[in-house]
Amino acid sequence: MSHGMARASELVTESEVALLSRALLEWGGPARCSDRLAAGMGFADEQDLLRQCQRLRNALAQDAPLGAADWARTLLATEIVFVSDLAGSGVEWRTTTGRDDETTIRTLRVIQRKLARIVSPYYGKAPSE
Repeated sequence: MSHGMARASELVTESEVALLSRALLEWGGPARCSDRLAAGMGFADEQDLLRQCQRLRNALAQDAPLGAADWARTLLATEIVFVSDLAGSGVEWRTTTGRDDETTIRTLRVIQRKLARIVSPYYGKAPSE
């Protein structure tokens, strides 16, 4: 890692990257995000969330370096889309992703621990540059 930037391969495993990427994809499908929720996650609005999720998925796929704010947005967007039935995939997670809740939450807890140091500046704050 250099200058606050980190590649996925420096932080998480391939299967963890796959979960993050799949979660980001949910925002373009069954998940429903308001502009206010998107802003709370560090995006300008819902349209920005959709654009940025594609950018973040591409960065994860290419193992491109991401800054702390992007890691925090990725983690928060994943947490919300997985758990929330009001805004995210919620109870339909298994149906839309093919991933069961138990494995997802175990993997998500591992990711949270691994990303804790890099996302810590955003605890209690909207991730922004």
